[in-house]
Amino acid sequence: MALAGLALGIVAIGTPENLRVWPIIFAGLLFLPAFFYGYVVTLWHWKDRYRGSHSDLWGALLLIETSSWMKLVYLFRHLIPDMRHTGRYRAS
Repeated sequence: MALAGLALGIVAIGTPENLRVWPIIFAGLLFLPAFFYGYVVTLWHWKDRYRGSHSDLWGALLLIETSSWMKLVYLFRHLIPDMRHTGRYRAS
């Protein structure tokens, strides 16, 4: 689907401006699921390293949450301690 969306986006570039809107919309709709899948899989890959017992849902919620406050909380609660090997991330 993403390849079809990419191809449709390339075709849309060559179409006249008054006909370009719908091919771009359909190209985006075809490409968007692959983009979200790649983003969520990346977060879940990080979750595999995470030593907590929480579900994988928080990774998907980081994607959906738009204000970036949760990303800042994640940075200070998980990424920085993991980089410093402190707290729950210290070497065993």
